[in-house]
Amino acid sequence: MMERSLTRLVGDVGGTNARFALVPEGGSLPERERTLPCTDFPDLEAAVRHYLALEGNPPVRAAAVAVATPITSDQIRFTNNHWAFSVDATRQALGLDRLVMVNDFTALALSLPLLRPDELRQVGGSTGVPGRPIALLGPGTGLGVSGLIPHGNGWIPLEGEGGHTAFSPTTPREARVLETLWTRFDHVSTERLVSGPGLVLLYEVLCGLDHVHLVLDTPHQITEAGIARSNPQAFEALTMFCAILGAAAANLCLTLGARGGVFVGGGIVPRLGSWFDTSPFRARFETKGRFSDYVAAVPVFVITGNNPALRGVAQVLSG
Repeated sequence: MMERSLTRLVGDVGGTNARFALVPEGGSLPERERTLPCTDFPDLEAAVRHYLALEGNPPVRAAAVAVATPITSDQIRFTNNHWAFSVDATRQALGLDRLVMVNDFTALALSLPLLRPDELRQVGGSTGVPGRPIALLGPGTGLGVSGLIPHGNGWIPLEGEGGHTAFSPTTPREARVLETLWTRFDHVSTERLVSGPGLVLLYEVLCGLDHVHLVLDTPHQITEAGIARSNPQAFEALTMFCAILGAAAANLCLTLGARGGVFVGGGIVPRLGSWFDTSPFRARFETKGRFSDYVAAVPVFVITGNNPALRGVAQVLSG
């Protein structure tokens, strides 16, 4: 039986899933983690109530939730799912003394110093420079971007929406993709291509350019066919996806001076496994003209740990 003063709730809500856990007062490690589909609930309050019911309705007075959307006011409206709610109204409805919202990739950034070596896989580069900034990005339902800036003996996490910066092609084929998308969108962001829906869009555009019929319609199908090389457009879409991500990662690295390393999270890249390591990602990452040597030394780490953002959210409540 949990004491009322000893339980805190942490959550990480993306475009597809909502992950929740409990953290004992004075502790920092989430326990009793569960993942719930966002489509099953109308809003955060309903999802939290369901989670707490599954855990026997422990008395919770404080909560922190990472959300995959900008936080600019009390009103939260998700970019890539249907949820919209008032933070304060949700706090009152749940009977909480404190409810804190943080950007999902800011929370993931806060978890980076806590990750174990076995929760990371290095893809190229040498050793990160201690005391230098760290970059973070990752495709899932959207494209999250953050980082850590050293400050004294700790870090300052960044909160932004770098996934929505403009996509810039690097090859003639990518330029043709961009020209096609300009007929459909007034702004073509990197997220438009480097995300789960973006992989499907890439495949559709490439099929159109090649004048072939669509036979795949989900990120999972395209990924499987791409890795197996059983469908030419799926293979090109997946390799282009990784190449564009590599360019975006290098851009972020240069912007932040992230010689401490670049970390890749999100729901897609970790599932690609070792195939990602031999994809065009690293070659494109290192193609930076006069600064190619600069980025070539920077290590990239794929985050393979399970739900690390919840550890970052727990840091918010501890601060």
